[in-house]
Amino acid sequence: MSDGDELIALLDDVEPAPAGEMLPPWRVAVIDDDPAVHEGTRFALYDYKLSGQGLEILSAHSAKEGRELLARYPDIAVVLLDVVMETETAGLDLVGFIRNELRNETVRIILRTGQPGQAPERRVIVDYDINDYKAKTELTADKLFTSITAALRSYQQLQRMVETRRGLEIIIEAASTLFDFRSMQRLAEGVLTQLASLLEVDCAGILVLREDGMEQESFSILAGSGCYRRFVEDVAEFERERELNDVVKQAFERRCHDFMERRSVLYVKTGSGREVIVLLEAAKSLSDTNRALVEVFSSRLSIAFDNVILYQQLQDANLRLEERVLKRTAELKSANHRLAAQTAELRRANRFKTEILGTIAHDLKNPLGVIMGRSEMLSDLLAMQPVPNGQVGDQIRHVRDSAKRLTNMVDTLITDAMNDALDVTIRREPLDLAALVGDVVEANRPLAERKDQALTMAGPESLTTCGDQDRLWEAVDNLVSNAIKYSPTGGAIRVELRREGADSIVHVRDNGPGLSPEDVGRVFGRFQRLSAKPTGGESSTGLGLSIAKRILDLHHGRISVESAGPGHGATFTISIPDPE
Repeated sequence: MSDGDELIALLDDVEPAPAGEMLPPWRVAVIDDDPAVHEGTRFALYDYKLSGQGLEILSAHSAKEGRELLARYPDIAVVLLDVVMETETAGLDLVGFIRNELRNETVRIILRTGQPGQAPERRVIVDYDINDYKAKTELTADKLFTSITAALRSYQQLQRMVETRRGLEIIIEAASTLFDFRSMQRLAEGVLTQLASLLEVDCAGILVLREDGMEQESFSILAGSGCYRRFVEDVAEFERERELNDVVKQAFERRCHDFMERRSVLYVKTGSGREVIVLLEAAKSLSDTNRALVEVFSSRLSIAFDNVILYQQLQDANLRLEERVLKRTAELKSANHRLAAQTAELRRANRFKTEILGTIAHDLKNPLGVIMGRSEMLSDLLAMQPVPNGQVGDQIRHVRDSAKRLTNMVDTLITDAMNDALDVTIRREPLDLAALVGDVVEANRPLAERKDQALTMAGPESLTTCGDQDRLWEAVDNLVSNAIKYSPTGGAIRVELRREGADSIVHVRDNGPGLSPEDVGRVFGRFQRLSAKPTGGESSTGLGLSIAKRILDLHHGRISVESAGPGHGATFTISIPDPE
């Protein structure tokens, strides 16, 4: 299995818990000033079960009580929220408190209102981070069951993602720690410690090593934890424990991981031919997520053990022959380089995962909602007699169009996330900013001429600053090409340079459609589609200005925009400071 496969495998659906294991109930908060709503909800869901877990319904009768309830119970999975309570927008204000002040992005919010006109569905869905909108009159017992189930499954998946991200962060941190150990004993103890931290459980463990060439039933105990710690000091006592002996011997024969109800056995073979068995015993079974994380962690242990072994060989060689020191040192450096490369790959993979999950969760809601809504309408049409084939065909086309748009969005998101997964660095070297901007203007002039636009430049002939020429060229080019893209045919774009104290300033002015105050506030965000549209049918990914801002941040500079409003054009300004 490749590294990519291991990471993707962590996102599979959550499997049901083992039979006989008591699970805590799902916590659902009902926030409504109507006592009848609380009673009706409890009655409709009194026997609800999902994945072997029931419901614990918590009540709050005002937005103020809701704030206190959500602050007290951060593990609430679903909130059934009324809009109109103390005020006409009390529920919507509570949504902002949940998302912005509590920073709770996983709880699923289902808005329920008895007065849909007070909070129009389309505006609320667009303006607030909620997950469903229902009128109280439509929430029958069956509809309530369906909405709660969908919300809990979504919450379950988000929790799985959070758990996976936490585990990967621990693995990355543990890798750098384990690679620092220089004795087999300390490395073995570190492995048991890091596994307990990764699984967040108190567990007893033992780590057994079989050297290459050892007899089939011969092995050494390197470390133990919990009730197994005594075996490190007294190997004879371990030999008397026939059951554990048999488990270890069978693991060496099977040469694979084995996850049992209360016991987990990990098998690791190093590049040098040594074999390692890690036996863990915990009070509860490992979840599928924990098992996947343990497998990823154990796949990195081979290099850690080889690293320790190489270091020990180097020390032995130093005692015997002085001439072999240089050779062994080179081997150790090579091994460390490989370890550093793998650590960097893990960090990049973690950043990639976090970015793509966050973006997909945010940007793919609308097409998924269309597909779900049209699918429900299609089901209703197919139930009619006779079937209205024309309307069915219309719904199928809507679903197909949304699916195509969803596919295009996923392709774009993955491509961009792969680019962002790489570290970005800049070079700081002297450059002539006036010459650089002039090159950008000339490169964009054919685009302006196609639209009969006047592209002019003003400023000193030479303006020296310090920075990365390629990155700054990209930032200025994004501003100039955007000005051409959004300015009308026959319009004018003016690029100006000047010196202001210790800063080099570049202005890009256009007479395009301008920006609204809302656009100004989010113009530098990623994937932002503003109210203005390209005037010549050009495409826009919503990434150019965010890329320019990132480049200026790396130069400790600033980028800003001013606009008098729609129809009055815009001026983008870049400020690059001299190095201190």
